[in-house]
Amino acid sequence: MTDKALFLRPATVLAAVLALAGCSLTPEYQRPPLAVPATLPAASAASVPVTASATAVADLPWQRYFPDARLQQLIGMALDGNRDLRVAALNIEALRAAYAIQDADRFPSVNGVANAARQRATSRPFAYGNSVQAGVSISAFELDLFGRVRALSEAAGAQLMASESARRATHISLVASVASTWYTLWADRWQLALAEQTLATRESSLKLQQLKFDNGVLNELDLRTAQSLVEAARVTRAQAQRQWAQDRSALDLLLGRPAPAELLPPAVDVSMSAAQADGPTTAQADALAQTVSRSLWPELAELPVGLSSDVLLQRPDIVQAEQNLVAANANVGAARAARFPRISLTASLGVASTSLAGLFNDGLLGAAIAPGVSVPLLDWGRTAAGVDSALARRDIALAQYDRTVQSAFKDVADALVARQTWTEQAQAQRAQTEAEAARLRLSTLRYESGVASQLDLLDAQRALFASQQSLITAQLARQQAHIAVYRSLGGGWETTASQQAAATAR
Repeated sequence: MTDKALFLRPATVLAAVLALAGCSLTPEYQRPPLAVPATLPAASAASVPVTASATAVADLPWQRYFPDARLQQLIGMALDGNRDLRVAALNIEALRAAYAIQDADRFPSVNGVANAARQRATSRPFAYGNSVQAGVSISAFELDLFGRVRALSEAAGAQLMASESARRATHISLVASVASTWYTLWADRWQLALAEQTLATRESSLKLQQLKFDNGVLNELDLRTAQSLVEAARVTRAQAQRQWAQDRSALDLLLGRPAPAELLPPAVDVSMSAAQADGPTTAQADALAQTVSRSLWPELAELPVGLSSDVLLQRPDIVQAEQNLVAANANVGAARAARFPRISLTASLGVASTSLAGLFNDGLLGAAIAPGVSVPLLDWGRTAAGVDSALARRDIALAQYDRTVQSAFKDVADALVARQTWTEQAQAQRAQTEAEAARLRLSTLRYESGVASQLDLLDAQRALFASQQSLITAQLARQQAHIAVYRSLGGGWETTASQQAAATAR
């Protein structure tokens, strides 16, 4: 038999055996139906255009939805420096490496081998012989006849995709958190400016009340009431200052570094000239009501939402849950395949000679194939329990997928309802504030004319101040409701230039 024949025979056997591989015991995967109503709540359709063919919110980059240049820079800084997002990206790298390792088991590992030996002959004690060998070998390569290795590779690939979806969810949540915190800081600016304006107005009013009390015109009860209002304004200012500092720290944490001062919401310019006047005048009342007609910040655009619940499939958390289900389904196939014989193959091909110089000249060509079979005979139910465990984990993954879908449906429904109701509440709160401002102006005129008492005037001041605070809160809640709709529908996915460069480098 020629050397060529010796080479072709093991190769032919190996090819024939590998051709048998292809049987899979993995159940066919089918996406589960959404365990929620087919359409979003009808209440969400009020006051907002809702169409069945609405543009997917997930396709709207955050740069277009948040047009303010300062906010865009802050979001870019957060995407580059946030530690949670960095951990999510590193998790992807770790799972990508694990997938490469697992996928490599589908193919034989070919190793180059070479060895040399000098041995003493048993029949001739002082005679030595040389042996030199070189070639390639395959060590214990499993022939995946029942799809066990392929199923494990599919499971690892699904876990990698789930990790990528988890990173995308972190990305979207981070964008929404930075935007929400930024608008919160803007509301803090308004609350602080309102508190300072109110404090200045009440202090000037207290001076007049103190003068009247010193001259016996005012009783002590009215004086103490005026003093209480001043101290209440100081309390509110301290609260606003503390809230500003805490919210700024929260923004720094999201960015992973201190936020530049020039990128923070601008200071609110509230006229204080009228507040310096001595005594409660109609001009003071108008100054207190100035915030009513101001636009607190640029309004975000309304997002039309499709009627179908299929929009939930754009959310990365649902994609992640589905990939976890795919991985669990593949693990069922691997567990089932473990109950069948496992065939491994060890093979080698090389040349041998008595000298290194003759290894490639007159060396002998040799080949060997050593298949091995491992059959589970008595494992006390271990492999059967493995199948039961894999099936249970798949059922768990299915239940978790359904729960994720239901939570997402609630998240979207709540966000849509919040957007609608906070818009209505902010409009009503603005109307109430305008009414309270008018009431204060009338109370001031009546007080100056001697028709109303000071208590009536102070009550009108307190009511306007509380209404203005509630208006700022309602305006902020409406803005954050818009952000919540954008986030809950999977919007906000867009990489920065540095992230795209890093991905290209990998």
